[in-house]
Amino acid sequence: QAQLVESGGDSVQAGGSLRLSCTSSGLGARAYIMAWFRQVPGKEREGVASINTGGVTKYSESVQGRFTISEDGAKKTLYLQMNSLKPEDTAMYYCAADVLYRPIPSLDSGDYRYWGQGTQVTVSS
Repeated sequence: QAQLVESGGDSVQAGGSLRLSCTSSGLGARAYIMAWFRQVPGKEREGVASINTGGVTKYSESVQGRFTISEDGAKKTLYLQMNSLKPEDTAMYYCAADVLYRPIPSLDSGDYRYWGQGTQVTVSS
């Protein structure tokens, strides 16, 4: 059973930066996809950025150019570098993974089987 644990959430001012981390265990597959999602109470979970083991990435339009997803395979850790943060980036951020490899990693929450518990990011104006 895969386990994902996020960290790095914090409260920052607009224009600031944060780096989220997600350590994984138990994925047991050579090829997989991982992603960051975010959710605000009362709204649907939104895909933010995704990556596959081939290094292909995909971003939502709302974060393109500001956020960067990366992975350290040796450390089994997924990162999300968030720059130029805006108040509308405030949300609970979740790490997700699935062992069904996709050449273009998905931003659809339904394509991910394993989820972390989330880490809160708050951006004040």
